[in-house]
Amino acid sequence: MTALDNYNRIAVKIGSSLLVDETTGLINQAWLESLAQDIANLKQSGKQILIISSGAIALGRGRLGLVKANLSLAEKQACAAAGQVVLTQTYEAVLAPLGLNTAQALLTLNDTEDRRRWINARATLATLLKLGAVPIINENDTVATDEIRYGDNDRLAARVAQMCSADLLVLLSDVDGLYDADPTLDSTAKHIAQIREITPEIMAMGGASNIKRGTGSGGMATKLQAARIATDAGCAMVITRGDAHNPLAVLADGTEKSSWFLAKTNPLLARKQWIAGSLKPKGIFTIDAGAARALAKGSSLLAAGLVRVEGDFERGEAVLIVDEMGRELGRGLAGYSADNARAIRGLKSSDIEAQLGYDGGAALIHRDNMVVNT
Repeated sequence: MTALDNYNRIAVKIGSSLLVDETTGLINQAWLESLAQDIANLKQSGKQILIISSGAIALGRGRLGLVKANLSLAEKQACAAAGQVVLTQTYEAVLAPLGLNTAQALLTLNDTEDRRRWINARATLATLLKLGAVPIINENDTVATDEIRYGDNDRLAARVAQMCSADLLVLLSDVDGLYDADPTLDSTAKHIAQIREITPEIMAMGGASNIKRGTGSGGMATKLQAARIATDAGCAMVITRGDAHNPLAVLADGTEKSSWFLAKTNPLLARKQWIAGSLKPKGIFTIDAGAARALAKGSSLLAAGLVRVEGDFERGEAVLIVDEMGRELGRGLAGYSADNARAIRGLKSSDIEAQLGYDGGAALIHRDNMVVNT
C-alpha cells in the first residue's frame, strides 16, 4: 500500500521553481517527463488528476527578455500572455504521448468567489475529469488586477481542490514540509510530519513569501493558508519536496520527508455542512409528494416534481426545499435561476432545452449540492 492509495481525485500544484530553470529560463524537461509518467501511472490506476501549474510568467520573462527581479503588474501580465501558450504546449507535449488529453483552464479570484462563475467553473472541470482529461489550471494573470489576483498558486490550488471536491492536494515545492522554525536560519528546527489541526501556533510557523526568487511568489505562509482552505473543505494536503525525478512516485513510496495536513471530514460532507449552515437561502422550491419521496431516497430534485418557485435568485444560490404543506425538507444550490426554474416547472427533463433554448442539466438541485432533513 502506498501513501496515495486512499485518494481518488488528486490536485497537484507545481511551483515555478520546479518547472523552470532559474538560470536559463527554460523548462526542466527531464523532470517534467518523469512527472508526466507519474500522472499516467496514477490515471491508469483509476485516479483523476488535476494540475495547478505556475510557470507562465517565468517562461514569458525569457521570451520577452525581462530579466530584472521585480516586475510591474503590467510586465507580469505581458509575461503571462507570452508564457502561457508555451506552458500549455509543454504539458501537452509530455502527456499526449502517454495517451492523456489535456485541457487548459485559466481562473481568477472572482471565478472562485462569485457564485455563478464558481458553479460554471466547477461544472466544466467536473466534466473534463469525467471525460478522462487532465485539466491544466493556472491563474489568469493576463487579466487579473493587483486587487483581485491570488499572487500565488498555493491558494489557487486549494480553491481548485475545494471547487472540484478533490480529496488530496499535493504541493510539489522546493521544501520538504513544515518546520517549527525556518530551517535555513535555525539548525535545530524540527520537521513536522503530520498536522491534525491548523492552530494559530501552526499558522505562526509560516514565513514571508519567496520575495528573493524571480520565479515564484509563494512561501510557507501561503502554503499554510492553502492547507486551511483545503482541510476545511474535506481535502487532505501534503507539502513535499518535488525536485526529484518522479516526484509523485517518491511521495507515494514515503521514502522522503513530507508534511501531511489531515482533513476532518470528506469533501462531500464538508460541502453539505457548508450548504446547511453557512448559506442564507434566497428562495423556495415547493415540491410534490413524489419528488419528496425521491429526495428521501437520495435522488436529485427534477423539474417534474416542482410545484411552485418563490424568491428571486440566480443559478448557484441557496434555496429551501419544502413540501406542499410548507414543511422544510432540505436546502441546496439551485441549478437554474428563479425565472428559468419557473419556466420549466413540471416539465420532463427531455423538454427543458426546448423550453429554455439551452440544456442546463436535468437537476434543479443536484444531490451533491443538497442537504435533506432526516
